[in-house]
Amino acid sequence: MYHDPLYTLAFGTDASFYRLIPQLVIKALNEEEIAIILKECSALAIPVTFRAAGTSLSGQSVTDSVLVIAAGNWKEFSISADRSVIKLQPGLTGGKVNTILSPFHKKIGPDPASINSAMIGGIAANNASGMCCGTSMNSYRTVAGIRIIFADGTILDTSDTSSRELFRKTHSEMLSGISELAESAMSDTELAARIRKKYRMKNTTGYSLNALVDFTDPFEIIEHLMIGSEGTLGFISEIALRTVTEYEFRASSLMLFPDTGNACKAVVLMKNTPVSAVELIDRAGLRSVEDEIGMPSFLKYAGPDVCALLVETVASDKTELKNNIYVITDTVKTIPVAREIEFTDLPEEYELLWKIRKGLFPSVGAMRKTGTTVIIEDVAFPVEKLAEATGDLQQILRDCGYYEAVIFGHALEGNLHFVFTQDFSTQEEINRYSRLMTEVARLVTARYDGSLKAEHGTGRNMAPFVEMEWGSKAYELMKRIKKIFDPDNILNPGVILNDDDQVYLKNLKPLPPANHITDKCTECGFCEISCVSAGLTLTPRQRIAVYRELSSLRSTGSKPHIAAAITKQYAYAGNNTCATDGLCAVNCPAKIDTGKMIKELRSEIINDRTTIAELIASHMDKVTAFARYSLNVVDFFHTILGPVLMKTIANGLRSVTAGIIPAWNRYMPAGAKKIRPHENDNTLSHLKKVVYFPSCINRSMGLSKDQKNDKQLTEKMHELLRKGGYDAIYPENMDNLCCGMAFMSKGYTETGKRKSEELRKALMIASNNGEYPVLCDMSPCLFTMKENIDESIRLYEPVGFILEYLIPNLVITQLDETVSVFPVCSMKKMGLEGKLSELARLCAKNVIVPDTNCCGFAGDRGFTYPELNRHGLKDLANQTGNKATGGYSTSRTCEIGLSMYSEISYRSIVYLVDKASAPKKQDTT
Repeated sequence: MYHDPLYTLAFGTDASFYRLIPQLVIKALNEEEIAIILKECSALAIPVTFRAAGTSLSGQSVTDSVLVIAAGNWKEFSISADRSVIKLQPGLTGGKVNTILSPFHKKIGPDPASINSAMIGGIAANNASGMCCGTSMNSYRTVAGIRIIFADGTILDTSDTSSRELFRKTHSEMLSGISELAESAMSDTELAARIRKKYRMKNTTGYSLNALVDFTDPFEIIEHLMIGSEGTLGFISEIALRTVTEYEFRASSLMLFPDTGNACKAVVLMKNTPVSAVELIDRAGLRSVEDEIGMPSFLKYAGPDVCALLVETVASDKTELKNNIYVITDTVKTIPVAREIEFTDLPEEYELLWKIRKGLFPSVGAMRKTGTTVIIEDVAFPVEKLAEATGDLQQILRDCGYYEAVIFGHALEGNLHFVFTQDFSTQEEINRYSRLMTEVARLVTARYDGSLKAEHGTGRNMAPFVEMEWGSKAYELMKRIKKIFDPDNILNPGVILNDDDQVYLKNLKPLPPANHITDKCTECGFCEISCVSAGLTLTPRQRIAVYRELSSLRSTGSKPHIAAAITKQYAYAGNNTCATDGLCAVNCPAKIDTGKMIKELRSEIINDRTTIAELIASHMDKVTAFARYSLNVVDFFHTILGPVLMKTIANGLRSVTAGIIPAWNRYMPAGAKKIRPHENDNTLSHLKKVVYFPSCINRSMGLSKDQKNDKQLTEKMHELLRKGGYDAIYPENMDNLCCGMAFMSKGYTETGKRKSEELRKALMIASNNGEYPVLCDMSPCLFTMKENIDESIRLYEPVGFILEYLIPNLVITQLDETVSVFPVCSMKKMGLEGKLSELARLCAKNVIVPDTNCCGFAGDRGFTYPELNRHGLKDLANQTGNKATGGYSTSRTCEIGLSMYSEISYRSIVYLVDKASAPKKQDTT
């Protein structure tokens, strides 16, 4: 339970443009806790709002009362024997669920753009759909049972007979009320017909009234009313979804048409062809992504009115796929195109196109003027009127002064998203936004009888317009639904139904400038799944949101006591426990690396200590020598005292020194032997040359107790190079060289850059001006080198070098072993995680790749903040356990943490390759 100013602000932040700061945040771990919370809040008439991932866009997951977060432990699942149904707790992301189902060629129906970050609880509570599922495969259509906790704490499992029977006895009045509602809706033939018509297109405006006309069983009605209820009717603690087929073969095409009208005509024609998705992107949308890596170059030269359709088709085999492509292209051959239509079935090409489409909203947001908000609205029109409606929508946007607005969406369903930037700092701008929303509401409801919210949920944003869309009869039904489920109005009040016609203009989120690296953040939350400190302290989104607020408080001088409290907490939650691994940028559509912001903050804090950093940097040979000596002393006492007593004493010393002495564990290595480069040997002249730069970590750290029969990495690397036909050249003055990472990660930026430049010069000389490749034995160091050294030097970490240069000269005998490999953060950022698995599978029959983003060791932070490492690897042992004989990676410090929490010994991948390889015999003919 959190009630302090930092965590209430951090957890209160979601992807919408509204801000309400909860008075209390509760991380609920199970159904029992949820039931207790709801009973207490009901007794005290305290409003409660539920939150999963917080990727919702319409203000449905913010509150100024009690916020209950269902993440963390809510990750259990089970799959039926025939794989047709999967039961899910709300804390699993949609992307994770699809990964679980992938081996069975199955997936869940809903596929929102945020699927890799959005959690099942939110996907169901918002009836999220997406690009492929349409209206036939969303949560409403695929739900096969649901477990609900109601406002009074009662639990109902709609798929359990005994639960239903007990509920009949305790809640007969509620069931009668629901049955009466359904009868009322069905008896009004005009209203029933309208409800059915409204749900032929995507619609998440208001409650799911189709439940009242689709079903007569009150339990089925309850089940389906919960879908899209946005936490206003109860808490979804488990949901069963029918799975859908994930076709193995797919192809995509980015079709360009001269204008929106022709694109929409093509959509209507393709409606009856074997397309699985058709996404419309207008010229402004294309312009926002045309500079993204991998995007087709022809986009930059497209005409000013061009409109694109991103089309996908799927099939069970290549022949069917080829036929689908023919049918689609033949169907639209009469429509003028701006470029000849081409399909690609290469995963790396079509996945990139869809990844960029999914990131359109945040990407557009990242282009906005600093200090403004990005807003995405979501409407649907009858698909046969899409061209006309799109033109009308574009005109309204221009009339209201939103010239930069971008339109894209799920064209097959007539579902359009329009994105624009909004300044809420003046009343004039707020009035402009109000005018836009009013005009759009009239256009959608009065002219086209469409949906004001097709898939993003009603929230606070569209609550004042629900009656406008549905009419008074339907709106009255919705109010009765709310009254039956939540008679005291404690569940997310003000969301979906709201009597305040100005609520959509209140509690608007400020996005003040705070840091040049993160100012473009839209707080979408896509970064959070990659963050190792998520669940321990703060996520990247939360770090940014809190820092924005702190900067605002400091600049205005307001609430100094709040600013002081946040500053104190941020030191640990925001700074010290940030791994600065940069993985947040991998999933961020705007490529924002929050770790870089934290490094800047560290630099500001430690400016008065740069002299010490410079002293260390200037005497790296003495520092590494002292490190070797110290590690040997510690290892000596480990040998004498044993691991149990040694840990007790080490923990005591760490406690007494307030954490100054690093945390010790039984995988702490002894000191390394000093590397003594060999003299020039004429007998080795036939070998190829490689510059080998051993990292300062591996020059300092030798073998731990579990590796006592091995040779230290620098020796093993040297042997493997010889085996593969290479002679190692060491750079001059090697003991004083460093890539600079150790300094830059702590904020000593200038010192780090100086060391990096020293290394560059030494490597240039050693490599004969780039003639020889350069190998560094740690991926994190190599990544830093690549960031700071130009491409005139060919830089490699172990995996890349072994695959490209050594494997052709080695005979690999696959070992009959099961091994675990862990791609460290730097490998992921360099796109080499697949290469690590590839290399391991050459050497061992079975390879386990743990499902963990970052080990949390963060260079040396595992020694100073070991809780980060412990949190990051909390599930590692369950994934590897006694299945693997050994673990392999490419970072010595990370391997220490991996060994500690996996129950197996991790070491460099070099050891596995050496064990499985022999030199090829030379051809002497």
